[in-house]
Amino acid sequence: MNQQAGPNPYLRTKIMTASSEELRLMLYDGAIKFCNQAKQAIAANNYEDSYNNLSRAQKIVLELSTSLNHQIEPEVTEKMASLHNYIYRRLVDANMNREIEAIDEAIKLIQYERETWQMLMKKVHGLQGVPESDGTSGEKPASNPAAGYGELTKAQQTAISSYSQSA
Repeated sequence: MNQQAGPNPYLRTKIMTASSEELRLMLYDGAIKFCNQAKQAIAANNYEDSYNNLSRAQKIVLELSTSLNHQIEPEVTEKMASLHNYIYRRLVDANMNREIEAIDEAIKLIQYERETWQMLMKKVHGLQGVPESDGTSGEKPASNPAAGYGELTKAQQTAISSYSQSA
């Protein structure tokens, strides 16, 4: 595995300039990627890599859960928190027992959540008259462009650490 010493400058810029909506999409993508890498590592009997990848996926799911705003739509937010808790527990189970089935279930749920988030982004952008972004082009600047030069948000830190050590 070819790991870099630090975050890729291009990737760091992409994360720092992403809107909070795009950043959440990137976190979903990271969780899915690390789950898939963990499955490959388990299949190759490389349990250290599977542990590391599942731990990174767990960290992302935890960030997704803790970043929920419980002041807005508390019932929906509570259901989302419960879903994240379930996904997190399945990843822990997969990590402890090397269960590919648990990883598959987590991936399925994360992918469904990602697709739902992407549809919501498109709908909101359409209502606001803002050109739609696929979450990969970095078209839309972050709400706080100065964030790249000062304190990082927890989500940005998670995204940078998740992607900086990826292959």
